[in-house]
Amino acid sequence: MATTLPTLTLNNGVTMPALGYGVFQTPPDETVAAVRAALDAGYRHVDTAAAYGNEREVGRAIRESGLNRDDVFVETKVWVSDYGYDQTLHAFEKSAGKLGLEQLDLLILHQPAPTRFDATLDAYRALERLLADGAVRAIGVSNFTPAHLDALLEATDVVPAVNQVELHPYFQQPEVQAADARHGIVTQAWSPIGGITFYPGWGDDRRSTLDDPTLAAIAAAHGKTPAQVMLRWHLQEGRSAIPKSVTPSRIAENLAVTGFELTADEVAAVDALDSGRRSGPDPEGERELFDLAIPEA
Repeated sequence: MATTLPTLTLNNGVTMPALGYGVFQTPPDETVAAVRAALDAGYRHVDTAAAYGNEREVGRAIRESGLNRDDVFVETKVWVSDYGYDQTLHAFEKSAGKLGLEQLDLLILHQPAPTRFDATLDAYRALERLLADGAVRAIGVSNFTPAHLDALLEATDVVPAVNQVELHPYFQQPEVQAADARHGIVTQAWSPIGGITFYPGWGDDRRSTLDDPTLAAIAAAHGKTPAQVMLRWHLQEGRSAIPKSVTPSRIAENLAVTGFELTADEVAAVDALDSGRRSGPDPEGERELFDLAIPEA
């Protein structure tokens, strides 16, 4: 039986499941089975991106699941190489074509790309057009700092519904969360259980959130895992979270976060773990991958 998961109401009235299933770095040949396992376990929100190269497989998994289209919230992202007004309108066509969907639930810009921010603004104006036309139900951004948000809001009309950023106990971005809250933007956590802190090749500090003694103690008190404690923490603080796993048992485990509640002291103890150190890429930087060409549908 599917778990009843909490939902969040976005600033345009659209309802989004607070927990989404992420497919970052999931190879295309593993994606169909992984997404099917997630949907079978009870996930009803899937997060992908054009740059992940697995939108086609996400769409296939949703079709094969037998679920009604309206029952699955599908979120994807436009990559920087497709920024610009006409380019981003076409990027929607590419993503929708690969996913096999006429309408996307949430379409967001993957990076602020501040060194080419004029193109970012044009891309966001294209998202506004897609929203007005009903091609997407909500629009948003990813990896935007408060300064990026201010610049975006000054030049555009629609406040983003979501800002997806690196956020886990070791890197909590309070300034970003405060800016999002001021504008009615849902903060959505990528790497919500700190996978980026222990995944090989990311960052210099390999201190794993999963081995943290504070999280372990809270988990033991509830008969849960540290990962479940972290996801519960996100939900209690009003965030969306996008955990990623390809292991069916962990996929199911990450959903089992509704039958317990952290105390105020436990939440404060997790809050106190913030190091202020980013493990993932700095959104202020220019990256070679920005010019990655996204294939046609």
